Amino acid sequence: MQGDKQFPGFTPSQRWVLGLAAAGSFMAVLDAMVVTTALDTLRHELSASVAALEWTVNAYSLSFAALLMTGAALGDRFGRRRMYVLGLLLFALASAACAAAPSTAWLIAGRAVQGMGAALVMPIAMALLGAAFPPPQRARALGIFSGITGLAVLSGPLFGGAIVQGLAWQWIFWINLPVALAVAWLMLLKVPEGKTLSAPLDLRGAGLMSASLLGLVWGLVHGNRAGWGSAEVLTSLGAGAVLGAAFVASQRVNTWDAMIPPRLFRSPVLAAGLTVSLLLTASLFGTLFFMAQFFQVTRGLSPLSAGASMLPWTATLFLVAPVAGAMITRIGERALVVAGLGIQAGGMAWLAVLVRADAPYTLWVVPLMIAGAGISMAMPAVQSAVLAEVAPSDMGKAAGLFNTLRQLGGVIGVALVVAVFTRVGGYGSAQQFSAGFATVLGVCAALSLAGAAVGLRLKGRGQRAAASNANVHGAKS
Repeated sequence: MQGDKQFPGFTPSQRWVLGLAAAGSFMAVLDAMVVTTALDTLRHELSASVAALEWTVNAYSLSFAALLMTGAALGDRFGRRRMYVLGLLLFALASAACAAAPSTAWLIAGRAVQGMGAALVMPIAMALLGAAFPPPQRARALGIFSGITGLAVLSGPLFGGAIVQGLAWQWIFWINLPVALAVAWLMLLKVPEGKTLSAPLDLRGAGLMSASLLGLVWGLVHGNRAGWGSAEVLTSLGAGAVLGAAFVASQRVNTWDAMIPPRLFRSPVLAAGLTVSLLLTASLFGTLFFMAQFFQVTRGLSPLSAGASMLPWTATLFLVAPVAGAMITRIGERALVVAGLGIQAGGMAWLAVLVRADAPYTLWVVPLMIAGAGISMAMPAVQSAVLAEVAPSDMGKAAGLFNTLRQLGGVIGVALVVAVFTRVGGYGSAQQFSAGFATVLGVCAALSLAGAAVGLRLKGRGQRAAASNANVHGAKS
């Protein structure tokens, strides 16, 4: 059965998978950023310290990053639909706990459990798409998916500001309940359960990787505050590195049933796609961390107005990503990644010039749109490149690894730009903040260019077509 006019060529079942995977992922990604505009309100209403506010944001990121690969493995072992629904229900329960939190300690605990639910939702969503859409359709589906999830990242400050200003901070979390429950119910009703793997769950690998990521992310999060040479940060990073090495060794011993089988890294294209994902996200989150603050500190805007000022960036992402996804089968991932990240770097460099010149907002609109168009081109192409390089049975593992590196890239990006900002700028005055933010934009542009350079290792148009034909013939034989 053919799809409707909105999604031509997609079957009804495929449309349900795409819509429900995108809805759950949007919610999970949105909650990583939406709380940032409520921090000042939380400080007053819950008498929260600066350290407690930091943990309100980071508790989510820590559990999310540390458990992503475990979430992907659970989906492969016990059923992707089943574990996706479980992740949504856990996310809803944790959201209710956050909304009812009488103290910051309760709120931080709820945020950590929210991250656990998101760690089930995000990798399984990508695996569901990879299984539901064959290669000729997958790129377009991922373009739509990327536009929706990317919109969640960039609209977080606007969405949070609107709720805090119009309702109350608790509604940032209450609003998750009807969404999560509706998506879970529709998933059980409309999406059949796929095949599960008979191999046992790699508990040793799950434990080692989760502990390794916990150490690395904790060290990166606290490096700027505690000092990169402090004992606690060095111990955390060192322990994460040692546990990571132990994890790699365990995967080599348990080759076929490993959480991340070594066979996944035989393809240089896959390794390049994962590296591009890390650099792309580092650049995006680094810019996003200071963008809304810039409009509030230097222009005196409210949280809602600051979020609205970023709309040219947000709207462009939503419009361009689906189109870029449809173009992948025609021109290949490499052209879109290299051009997209190059365009994004150009837009950020332009913004850096405007920041230093204290230019009026009207001059910001075009470079914001350019930067948004660039990342919109690259994001679905990177996802397509990763999933195209693995067998259907490995899509859950590849999706988990992709999302783990993306989350780690966001943490690295924020840690890097905060370190740069504190050296050259500050909050003492609008001029001081602008000087720091301009340098931050230059760093993020450099990260984008590095991603474009790595993207040259992805497949071009001819290689993309050959791989697609091979997949089609393989499916027929």
